[in-house]
Formats: sequence, structure tokens, C-alpha cells
Amino acid sequence: MSRVPHIRDVLGASTAEMGVLAVAIAIGSISGMVGSSHVVARLGARRTMLVFVTILSVGVVIAGIGASLASFWVLFGGLVILGLGLGTTDVAMNVSAAACEQRLHRTLMPLFHALFSVGTMVGAGLGALAELWQVPVVVHVGVLNLACLVAVWLTNRFIGHELEGVGDDTGGTVADRLAVWKQPLTWLLGLIILGMALAEGSANDWLALAMVDGHNQSNTQGAISLGVFLTAMTVGRVLGIRLLDRFGRVPVLRGSAVLAALGLTAVIFLSHPVAVTIGIVAWGLGSALGFPVGMSAAADDLKTAAARVSAVATIGYVAFLGGPPLIGFLGQQVGLLRALLVVLVFIGVAGLVSPAARERRP
Repeated sequence: MSRVPHIRDVLGASTAEMGVLAVAIAIGSISGMVGSSHVVARLGARRTMLVFVTILSVGVVIAGIGASLASFWVLFGGLVILGLGLGTTDVAMNVSAAACEQRLHRTLMPLFHALFSVGTMVGAGLGALAELWQVPVVVHVGVLNLACLVAVWLTNRFIGHELEGVGDDTGGTVADRLAVWKQPLTWLLGLIILGMALAEGSANDWLALAMVDGHNQSNTQGAISLGVFLTAMTVGRVLGIRLLDRFGRVPVLRGSAVLAALGLTAVIFLSHPVAVTIGIVAWGLGSALGFPVGMSAAADDLKTAAARVSAVATIGYVAFLGGPPLIGFLGQQVGLLRALLVVLVFIGVAGLVSPAARERRP
């Protein structure tokens, strides 16, 4: 995402057209997540991750080729495939992490998501360097993609059969797994993740470009701003474990929503570089815990852990992946900074329904 301004320039695309590309990721990801609980039930989380990371990698390569050729529709197709792999893999990772957390009876989900943030933070930093050194996009994503794919194949064999025992609901029927969609708790947890995932996803997709277009930063500075956000998220997830153990989920979620809203407000309305940077940090810290805490809460009931984690993740990713395209279309009309105001509404809703995430473990 740190190369978004460069890709926009290569394609000569408008903000609305960049929103269409974000829709491509949403189409693939939501399609993958709709059936993800059934795929995980059939293959297990470990094999699901291996298969769909490989699919994701194919999409990355196609997208990189499309960007280098300035071919909008090749890029679009690659992003759809990327999204399919990403959506299914993310659900499998969260199911696996939730089962691990249940086994050890410890708050671990934020740590797993912190490591995810480390990856995106490193990616943003490498993207900033690639932008500074003018590395072709296809070379940039090709090298990193190959390294990541090799790492996944080498390390996947160390992951145990995480759906056996604690958190195992794979013996149920398709109807049993779909039943969680009728339960209010699923939708309330989904709203928490929806709001906080939109806070995170809008930054991932649009922060670099908003800094360029809204605050007159260079492409490199925009990539650095995204790196600041991702660093703040990583720190928030690591430190958040102690906060959750001390204060519990609900107070931490409420405080997170307030902090994210204040930070985003500063980014939208303030112009001084220091104030904007502080706002980015607050936005990142506030966005850090919503998704992992929602995943933990969804896995509290051991009998429905995999099905509810999949359902809640799917609801959240509707915002995480469908919200940014909406911001792109709004940004075409009112500017990206003003378009981010819609994110504040969803953050507020997440804070209001946070009691749904209260601890239910014996």
C-alpha cells in the first residue's frame, strides 16, 4: 500500500478509479471469507493457510505485472486473486490463534496481530525505500513475494493441528456452522470489528495518499506516514496485552475508540506537521486492539469458536475491505481528508457496542 501514490501516477488514475482497485481486493476477500469456515473445517487451519497463501502470492505477482505495464484491468484481476487468498488465510490464522489462546488460557491475540503489524510495518518501510530508489513495482513485489512464500512453506510444518481438541467445532454440519449468523452476539461483535477494522483499513489504503493530496507531502513522506501508523499499531498491540489483563476488554475497547477518534480528527482538521503526526500515532494506537479483542471474544464459546470467528471476521472485513473503496469514491467528491469523516461514525458505533465483548470464560 505504500506504493499506492506511485501506482496512481503510473496509471494516471483518478481517486475514484483507485477506489475501484480497492473494490477488487474487497471482491476477492469477501468471496474467500464467505466460505472460509467450511474450508477450514475441511482442510484444517494449517493446510488452509498453506494453500491460500500460495494463491495470494500468485495474485501479488499478477498485480505487480499489471502495475508495471500500466494495465488497469490486469492489476484489477491480480488484486481479486490476492484478495481471495488474503481473506481465506486471515480467517484461518485467526481461528488458529484463537484456539492457541484458549489452550494456554492467556491473552495472546493482540500479540499475534502485533506480529502481523510488524510485517506490514516492515513492508511499508521497504516500500518507502523502493519509492525513494525508484525500484520498479514488479521487481519490488516479486522479490518480497518470493521471500514470504518460501518462509511460509518452510515454517508451516511447525504449526500443529490447532483445531483438534480445544476450539474444535469442525465435526458440525454446514447448518451448524451457519447457525451462528442468527445469534445477536455474532452481529454485535461484528460491529466492534467492523468499526475498528475500518479505522485500520482506511489508513492502510488511504493514509499515504491522503498525506500527499491533503497535506502536500511527497510520495516518500506519505509512505513514511503509513509506517508511523503501522508502528503505533504494533506498539499498541504489544502493550495492550497488559491493559487487557488489568482492566478487561470493555474499558480497553472504549478507550481505544476514543483515542482513535481523537487521532483521526487531528489528521483531518489540523495542518501542522507535528500535530498531524501525533494524530497518526493516536489513530494507530486506538485502532490496535479492536480486531484482536473481537476475535478473542468470538472464540469464548469453545463449541462455536471456529464458526463464530469466521462469521465475525467476515463482518469485519466488509468494512476493512469494502469501506476504503467507499472512501475513495467520497474522496473524489470532497477530498480524501473529508471523506475520512465517515470512519469516525463507525468508530463511535464500535465504542458504543463494546460491552458485547465482555469476558465469558469460566
